[in-house]
Formats: sequence, C-alpha cells, structure tokens
Amino acid sequence: MRIFATDKGTPPVIAQPAPKPEILARRAEILAALSALVPGDGVIGDATRLKPYETDGLAAYREVPLAVVLPRTTEQVAAVLRYCHETGLRVVPRGAGTSLSGGALPLADSVVIGLMRMNRILDINLEDRFAVVEAGVTNIGITKAVEDDGFFYAPDPSSQLACMIGGNVMMNSGGAHCLKYGVTANNLLGLKFVTIEGEVIDIGGAHLDAAGYDWLGLITGSEGQLGIVTEVTVRILRGPEGARAMLAAFKGTEIAGAAVDAIIGSGIIPVALEFMDKPCIHACEAFAHAGYPLDAEAMLIIEVEGSTAEQDDLLNRIKAICERFDPISLKVADSVEQSLAIWKGRKGAFGAVGRISPDYLCMDGTIPTSELPFVLKRIGEMSAQFDLKVANVFHAGDGNLHPLIMFDANDADSFRRAEEFGAAILTLCVEVGGCLTGEHGVGVEKRDLMSVQFTARELDQQRALKTAFDPQWLLNPSKVFPLQETPAAIAAE
Repeated sequence: MRIFATDKGTPPVIAQPAPKPEILARRAEILAALSALVPGDGVIGDATRLKPYETDGLAAYREVPLAVVLPRTTEQVAAVLRYCHETGLRVVPRGAGTSLSGGALPLADSVVIGLMRMNRILDINLEDRFAVVEAGVTNIGITKAVEDDGFFYAPDPSSQLACMIGGNVMMNSGGAHCLKYGVTANNLLGLKFVTIEGEVIDIGGAHLDAAGYDWLGLITGSEGQLGIVTEVTVRILRGPEGARAMLAAFKGTEIAGAAVDAIIGSGIIPVALEFMDKPCIHACEAFAHAGYPLDAEAMLIIEVEGSTAEQDDLLNRIKAICERFDPISLKVADSVEQSLAIWKGRKGAFGAVGRISPDYLCMDGTIPTSELPFVLKRIGEMSAQFDLKVANVFHAGDGNLHPLIMFDANDADSFRRAEEFGAAILTLCVEVGGCLTGEHGVGVEKRDLMSVQFTARELDQQRALKTAFDPQWLLNPSKVFPLQETPAAIAAE
C-alpha cells in the first residue's frame, strides 16, 4: 500500500482512479434510472445514508460512493449491471463489508451493489449433502439451518457471525477448521454468476464435479473482478461424533512454531491448530476470561474430533509431541463447555486486540509450516525495527499468518510505519516460499505488492483474463492490480 498527502488528524488516503466528471454530473439521472430498476427503498443516494458504505473492515480508508443499490433478486442484479455496463458506471460488489483488505472500498463515481437483502436459503438436501443459498446468507446461517439434523458447513472465518457466503466465495475465505476441511473453494459445488453485461450463468450444481473448464475454480477468489455471485451451492457435512480442544503453552514463539511444524510433520491433521502470542493471549483473556496462561510467550489451541477413543489417541500423541518442546502447561478440555471457553477467546481475538490499540492492520500472508520459527523471529525483530507492537494470532496448521500491527490511524507517521511493517512481513512470506494472501484477498491492501509474488508476464496474463470478462474494467476497479501498472487506456478513463 502507499499513502498520499496525509496529515496528523486526517484519515489516510490511498491512491484511487480519478472520478469521471461526466458521471458525477449525471448523478440525479443515474439515481432515477437505478430506482426504476430496483424500486421502493432499493437505492440509497443521500449523503447521510451513504456513509456506512464508505469503508469496510480495512477502516483506515474511506470514500463515499455515488450510490448504493440493494437488490433482492438475481434479475435485479443483472438489470443493474447491464445498465452500469451501458452507462460506463464503475461497480463495487459488497456483502457484509467485513473485508480486511479493502475489497469493498468504493470510488466516488461508483455504484455499490449490496447483496445483504438476498438472504434466503433456497434448498437443503440432506440426502445428497448440499444447500443452495443466496449470496447474502451469513456463513454461520448455513450451519444454523442444518445443525438440528446433524450437519454443518465447514469453513468458519472469525467473522462468520456477520460475513456472507458471497463474500466468502469472492475472497476464498478459510477459518480455524480449514486445516482438515479446506477453505471455501473445497466446499463449493455450484454458483449463479452475473457478468458485467447482465448475463446470468449457472456454473456447476448439486453434483460433485462440473464438466469442462474449471470455471468454479476461476471465479472463487476472484474478488469481484469478473462478475457478481448471487447464489451458491455448498457442501454440507455430517457433524463429528464429538470434539475436544487442548491448550499448549510455551516459553517462546519460535518454540511454539517448531511444535506446530512437528505436529504437522508427524502426519497428524487436527481439525484445527491455532497460534496466539503473549500480547494476544493477554488481550483475549481480558476480553473472554477463557483461562489462558498469562505467563506463556505463545500458546497453541489444538482441536481433534471423532469418537472418544479416537480423540484420546490423537490428544495423547499430540501431547507427546508438545512435551518435546518443554511446555509451560498442557490442558485438555474435559467437556464441551471447556472447549467452547477455549474457542471463545480465539474467536474474539480481533475484537480483543481492538480494545488495546486504536487501530491495527491484520496481515494475511501464508508460509510453509517449516518456516514458522524463522518468520516469527523476524516479525519480532521487525516490530523493534518499526517501533510498533504486533500481536500474532493465526491458523498455524496451514501457515496462514495474521499478525496484527498496532498503530494510530490519526498519526500519519504511525500509519506509514505500519504499512511498511506489513509490506515487509508479506515480502518475507513470499521469500520463504509462501504467498501474499491466504484468505483475506488482495483488495487495495496488497495490490502494490503483487509484483513481489508475480512476474510482469504473470500479471499480464491475469489482466488479460480480467479484460475478457470486463473489457471496460468497471468491476471492482482499483483492486488487486497495481495502479501504476494498469493499462494506460484504463487508468485514463
């Protein structure tokens, strides 16, 4: 990311394409046309009601959009996209706005299409184990709809109470349990997808594999660059016989990282394997009162599932591995209530850190687990280098890091150092064989780092694919691709 023209006391500004004067001049006409397509209270145009849409979970950046449209049907989404295509209007898709990469940050001349009113569960088939839901259904809402029958939807991002399945598809979200069950892409069967021209396309369906090209794989994780998803067909899974969590506390972050690598290297795949360092442990304990060990420098939350005998076997094997690293304490939950208490702190970690810092950046790099000790050591050294505190909480089992860099957004120098710190962490992730993002997406946060991971030719291929779906580059503009490398004809629009 790059900061432009910031002063202490004013919000940071990120480079965005200049608004098109001819679009701004036609605002009243555009609002009227959109209102005809989505009647009633489906269009927001007044300044006060537009304010909640000026930012997403990366709240350091803000821009009030031209208009917000709240469709209720796929047909309305198609009609709005068709109109925007014909008019040259930029479009920003939005779900719950929980994106931590600025994926739903609007432009001043853009139309935000919010999918939160498309929140119906359309079909549940327990025999074939799938559910068809609209894009505005919350992640947890899918599990709530099937849990009484003994089923669940596996991906569980920390924001699952609020985040919506359409956004999960666009960012290919994961969660604590993705170590065993996979991320969103591994739990999808089909999509209903609307192109910028307003064409509605059905991809995949209730069957396991779709014929032909892997369009499902292409669209998942595409961050709204190729079109808008309005319906999703997901796998639902039979719930396990039972599950138990354990805590393993260690004297150092590098030691805990080595324990993680040893567990994964042994061939054991827990259902979840989470990491928290001392600052995060203290913040979460003050928030959730989960009984976390405050004398530990780092802690692992490890969950296994299956029959009681299977749980006992796995926990005993994991305990034996952890004991090789001289733990401060090992605690195994004896009940469902104790397991829930252990997870309460982890699920509330982002909010808990928000209580001890006015702002933070949440990084999302992914690395090989064998590199955890080295990378955690370097993050500690970088913290001293940039003079900023950092709390580490992440999905350790698959190496998906979430360092929380604490700063003050009203202090331009503090924010500049936070961005540089974040860029250094992500660059390090790529250097050790990882990648820029595991589940948050690129958005505006990492767009200027794309050339760290990809060659110029690889980026050109990605842009060519984007152009094939969206020739005018109207869909979620200024995201993913570095602005200074955007084709000149597009940047000038």
